[in-house]
Amino acid sequence: MDGGDFGLLPEGCVSHAVSFTTPRDACRASLVSSTVRSASDSDSVWERFLPSDCMEVLSRAVEPVGFFSSKKELYFRLCRPILIDGGTKSFALDRSSGKKCFMLSAREITIIWSDTPVYWTWITPPDARFSEAAKLRNVCWLEIRGKMDVKILSGDTTYAAYLVFKLSDEVYGLNRPPQLSCVRFRDHALSHNVCIHPQVTGMSGPPAGRVPRRRGDGWMEVEMGEFYVENGAEGEVDMSLTEVDGGQWKRGLIVLGIEVRPMEE
Repeated sequence: MDGGDFGLLPEGCVSHAVSFTTPRDACRASLVSSTVRSASDSDSVWERFLPSDCMEVLSRAVEPVGFFSSKKELYFRLCRPILIDGGTKSFALDRSSGKKCFMLSAREITIIWSDTPVYWTWITPPDARFSEAAKLRNVCWLEIRGKMDVKILSGDTTYAAYLVFKLSDEVYGLNRPPQLSCVRFRDHALSHNVCIHPQVTGMSGPPAGRVPRRRGDGWMEVEMGEFYVENGAEGEVDMSLTEVDGGQWKRGLIVLGIEVRPMEE
């Protein structure tokens, strides 16, 4: 039998069943047989995987996303970030789950003294998602904060917030003391020690906190904290990274923004 008993079902029934799985499962199901492949690739399946406000988000895109021959093709196009809201934010879908991901540019978050050129300067980094990034020139008080309305996120999902950054060649003062990150939603808050520049701690042993990792786009990221979004949840999630107690002068941090995406399974 072509694909077993499942392959004998009418294509509409197969499509309906597959639509209750995940994008990852739908791709796997398409390998079962030609019949199941046709059902799994149907618009009725992939429209269900697209967020209900997909068209509203696309209307805010800086550049038109263009015409797509199928909902599946549109889905995978949106797995690559698109700029929205005048280029100050980006939107994407998590490839395996279809959950929504957003990133706030450095212009969309609060960086204390970023409007004072002696402390921070704005640069145009090459090959970056956003046209601007904030480069730290010299401060002893580091404070970066972002807010996001959870109504734009996917419900029934655990999210994590990440600071996306680079370190310039003249980096100084970010090795210690460690920075403090905090993610707060409603009355729930998680704080962590974070080591933006752990490879130069000046101390023996591993860094005393979360450490950054390199991203596929060439930038670095460090997890700031996690939070859970219930279905129909309202309110703002507050995300921060600070180092305000050590009195250590710092320079060389380049901030691209804060990204919020589903926790990896």
